[in-house]
Amino acid sequence: MAKGHRSQIKRERNENRDTRPSAKLSFARISVQKACFVLDAIRGKDVQTALGILAYNPRYASSVIEKLVKSAVANAENNNQMDPAKLYIEECYANQGPIMKRIRPRAQGRAYRIEKRMSHIIVVLNER
Repeated sequence: MAKGHRSQIKRERNENRDTRPSAKLSFARISVQKACFVLDAIRGKDVQTALGILAYNPRYASSVIEKLVKSAVANAENNNQMDPAKLYIEECYANQGPIMKRIRPRAQGRAYRIEKRMSHIIVVLNER
């Protein structure tokens, strides 16, 4: 049994909340491994450099992550009143999402399973 009133419990939970600006993309149709190649390239960089890297990266994940970084910058500017010029990417990671299982017909009546993987991508910014 939790101690205190419901409002007190909520107040305590909100005190420990992370106030850094962030953006999350759930159920992105890209595998975690492929997303991490792009995320590793921009981790720790300032936002302008990261957007430049993402603009010229040929991988599919870079276009998805570019939109996510722009969304996180807009969140920082509008919700936290931060200066976009001072922002850098503090954390960025991809977690595994659900897997869509599909069947591929093969020779002699067999069927192979195709796994179409999804991921949840998170980008967290901070000010220098």
